[in-house]
Amino acid sequence: MKQGNRFIFDMLDQDVPGVSGEKIWSAGRARDVADSGSAAVIKIPFQPQNTDNIFIRPDKDTSEKIYDFTVRCYGNSVIRITSAFEKQLPDDSVNPMLEWSEDIKQMPVHTVKTETGFQILDENNVRRMEINTAPFPVEYWSDLQPDPQESFEAVMYPDGKNAVPFMSYDNFFPHQPESYSMGCVTKNGSIDRCLYSLHAKADEKFAGTGERFAAMNLAGKTFVLENSDGLGVNNRRAYKNIPFYVSSKGYGLLIMTSTHVRLSLADISTRAAQGLIEDDVLDLFFIGGNSVEEIIHNYRKITGFPKQVPVWSYGTWLSRMTYFTADETREIVSLMREGKFPCDVIHLDSGWFEKNWKCEWEFSRANFANPEKYMKEMDDKGIKISLWQLPAIAKDTIHYQTALDNRYIAPKSKNVSLGSNFSSVEFNGTIDFTNPEAVKWYQGLLKKLLVMGAALIKTDFGEAIEEDADYMNLPYRKLHNLYGLLYQKAAYEITESVKGRSDTMIWARAGWTGCQRYPIHWGGDCASSWDGLAGSIRGGLHIGLSGFAFWSHDVPGFHGYPSFMNSITPDDLYVRWTQVGVFTSHLRYHGSNVREPYAYPKIADIVRKWLNLRYALIPYIINEGEKAVTSGYPVLRALLFDHDKDPVCWNIDDEYYFGECFLIAPVLNSEGIRDVYLPEGSWTDFWNGKVIKGPVWLKNVKSPLERIPVYVKTGSEIQVYPEIIQSTKEMNNDKIVNLKFDSSFKGLSGSFLAKNIGL
Repeated sequence: MKQGNRFIFDMLDQDVPGVSGEKIWSAGRARDVADSGSAAVIKIPFQPQNTDNIFIRPDKDTSEKIYDFTVRCYGNSVIRITSAFEKQLPDDSVNPMLEWSEDIKQMPVHTVKTETGFQILDENNVRRMEINTAPFPVEYWSDLQPDPQESFEAVMYPDGKNAVPFMSYDNFFPHQPESYSMGCVTKNGSIDRCLYSLHAKADEKFAGTGERFAAMNLAGKTFVLENSDGLGVNNRRAYKNIPFYVSSKGYGLLIMTSTHVRLSLADISTRAAQGLIEDDVLDLFFIGGNSVEEIIHNYRKITGFPKQVPVWSYGTWLSRMTYFTADETREIVSLMREGKFPCDVIHLDSGWFEKNWKCEWEFSRANFANPEKYMKEMDDKGIKISLWQLPAIAKDTIHYQTALDNRYIAPKSKNVSLGSNFSSVEFNGTIDFTNPEAVKWYQGLLKKLLVMGAALIKTDFGEAIEEDADYMNLPYRKLHNLYGLLYQKAAYEITESVKGRSDTMIWARAGWTGCQRYPIHWGGDCASSWDGLAGSIRGGLHIGLSGFAFWSHDVPGFHGYPSFMNSITPDDLYVRWTQVGVFTSHLRYHGSNVREPYAYPKIADIVRKWLNLRYALIPYIINEGEKAVTSGYPVLRALLFDHDKDPVCWNIDDEYYFGECFLIAPVLNSEGIRDVYLPEGSWTDFWNGKVIKGPVWLKNVKSPLERIPVYVKTGSEIQVYPEIIQSTKEMNNDKIVNLKFDSSFKGLSGSFLAKNIGL
């Protein structure tokens, strides 16, 4: 039995070769390169292919096509190659994924002829691209390998130094490709999907691509970047897919598209980092930099920097699915204050409407008799109110008819599935954020709540829309992944108009290129289990490598395990997850069951101490947040940010930097034992002040329940708050003091913080 061509099955995702109406086109060697204004244009022939069960051969009965590829240079570290094939280049000014920094400008380029082809040089005469146009030596081919066809050959130099070659001739026999350096698939004569392939070195490592719950090094994996309800954090699905990755070879790649992308990083072909893009445009940004941080900084210069978040957001958040009444939350705040558990935010999840889950953007007056007075009362106690909602409308809700009559929801043929099983709620439409009037209407609903006193809106869902709906200005395949960005942008901007920039944030789940501009995002519905904690940390590390500065997760996991609603979180897991939350940019308790710390009496005292530590560190966290919105750093950093030349750090996904100074090694089991890797440098043990030189592995480190391994860069000096407080509203900046981790530091228990914190 013949084995089919694996490239057709594995990369093109076709069940059989020669799908009716579809044809594969492979890019050959460039024919010419010429200057065109401030850009250069490469003329590339695309050769049609015939497929059978094994081979992909040139189709001699169909003529090749010549397509123009425009090469543009932005500053000293970004090179862009784009083709819209037979159409005009896309207009960047209307692309919501782009938000150019003022200091990144298009730099003129010019072409120079060489013995083997062309070079593209920038205005400083720095080589930014090499294209090979020399004929292929046909005499190398034998009778066993007939009909050779040339492949596009080029090398990108995004920063003028590091070479990023396209992967040419990735095959066994000529007609058994594992990837195409560039290509496309036409459907009924029109461009339907695009292909590219870069050469992946044998030891090359990759990270990023969004909130990936996989191991740190993504080499050897294939993902479909298609936003979906993750239904946990221990699978391939992801709420936040970002078509951007960083490579250990010193570059980043941004695929400028909103369509689904099949991304294979040294997997389908171990020689290739390749993508199949469900778009009629191929638009690739090659991003250079001297470090991972610099690459991501340059990425943010293209897609936008995260905004700063309010100081109160760094305090403790309390939530569960769900609080139903004002009196219930009053009692919770009272118990938190009586128990001396600091808290700044109460989140009202799906139960503040007349009927649970039926989002109407209106308080139940039976359960929240006077919401304005209620939120003012809470604010006086140092408690902000966060409100859940979603972008879908049920038929029997007060705004449905208005939304339907005015086309604020996209017309469709059947009811929407949001990717989750809501047995009691049938949604009848999603808000069409491609319709400017629908955006204004939606923002009006939020404005009313914000003016009443709500501090922020939780923009839940957004990762699933209706495939059969008629959205006004974008087809489904270009809107699906982009929907979360348009949704969050609308919510963020109306919040900012009411609250002002310094007091604005949202709480979002979905994500795509550009969503980092509208913080913050959290990790979705993780299992309340050790696996859920480990998967959450992995997601946070990868999203930090994808341009996001702030990120959070549900402490101590969202859904019970093994019973979704009924399993109570074990005490040790609750503590261990709290410890990770303390060292995350934002700390929110949330889940399907009781989450308040006083409800866990055996460990309540330990949790209280850790929350006191959190509040002591808030001045430090504020400073790290300020760095994160102006650089390429996230607050929660993978070790490879600071140690990208250390191959060990490209494989560590259970430790992280918390800001610039702290290295955190969470405990991920009931035994309290783990190995800890300390990279190059001098490290001070946070608990006892002992100094350890790295790089070194510490084996079988045993941590009592009150502690996890925490190390600080020796010589660091951070700002801390020295007094016990119950809310950031009580903070007095004049009382902030410095804590030095030098020879005088003998561990936390010997510092001036010991009396208040007690750890």
